[in-house]
Amino acid sequence: MDMTSLSYLQTPPQSTAVLRSEPSDFQVREILPFSFDGEGEHHYLYVRKIGQNTAYVAKVIARFAGVPPRDVSVAGQKDRHAVTEQWFCVRIPGKDEPNWSEINTDQIQVLEHTRHRKKLRTGALAGNRFELLLRDVVANDDLEARLKQIELHGVPNYFGEQRFGQNGNNLTRAYEMFAGRKAKDRHKRGMYLSAARAYLFNLSVSARIAQHGVAGIDGDALMLSGSRSYFQSEAWDQTLQKRLDSQDIQLSAPLWGKGPLASQGQALALERAIGDASPELVEGLAQYGLEQERRPLLLHPQNFQYEWDAQAATLKLSFVLPAGAFATAVVREITTYVDAQSIEKPNENG
Repeated sequence: MDMTSLSYLQTPPQSTAVLRSEPSDFQVREILPFSFDGEGEHHYLYVRKIGQNTAYVAKVIARFAGVPPRDVSVAGQKDRHAVTEQWFCVRIPGKDEPNWSEINTDQIQVLEHTRHRKKLRTGALAGNRFELLLRDVVANDDLEARLKQIELHGVPNYFGEQRFGQNGNNLTRAYEMFAGRKAKDRHKRGMYLSAARAYLFNLSVSARIAQHGVAGIDGDALMLSGSRSYFQSEAWDQTLQKRLDSQDIQLSAPLWGKGPLASQGQALALERAIGDASPELVEGLAQYGLEQERRPLLLHPQNFQYEWDAQAATLKLSFVLPAGAFATAVVREITTYVDAQSIEKPNENG
């Protein structure tokens, strides 16, 4: 998906930069929403990985622990071309604890380990802390003003390029799957479904911002901040607007699945127009049993900090995002960037 074709919350950025010239330019640290028991059959490993994807590291851990791959779980997938720290959970019933330090290589290091009574589930994540370094920045005069606007008003909550795979292949495979081509691998099938959903969501957000900005419209499905719960608004009033301004509630866009859309009236008409333009995706997602869900329209980075070095032509960014949010959604609102890793041939064993 061409992310530059989607609407911007501000005007399109005029500054340019290079992202991920080196893995250390993109650092991610996982934040779990619970504390550990310190006992139980589930071994939790906090792992730093460099230039490796999550699935590959999980396989390395499974082989070392002598367990099937299904007994290694994670809360979420992390970028490959980056330095990331995340938790892996290994179920080892009735066995002595291995010496986890023997896993360590130049690319994989176990930083700490503990035990817990419960398995780590997909999505069991409070958020991620990002530290990014943009290089070769050619800055427009409005760069710092844009940064301040992001701190105040956030950015569109787009799914990033990673969700669509290299050259958008995940979305292409979704179309093929919905046309009848079998996808036997469960993991890959899930990636194709996610890509289709993300594509429709991004188009919905882009159309909404292009037509209405971030103003409420009749029939909006409004989400309670920090929750997946939502309610319909028939008409906007001062009370709703104050709740929106204080971020107690959030505008939302659909994650397509079976059943009716949650919006009504004017908002429903806008969302239906997006779905009607891609009926094969809408029908395919419903046939595969996904339920209608909602996702916030805007993304508000927390603890947002930046350091602009004009002499070195670098911009350092640090912020915290909720689970499922993409750091590149923040970067694209600041600068038109080139991802240095997107033009490199992927490592065959990673």
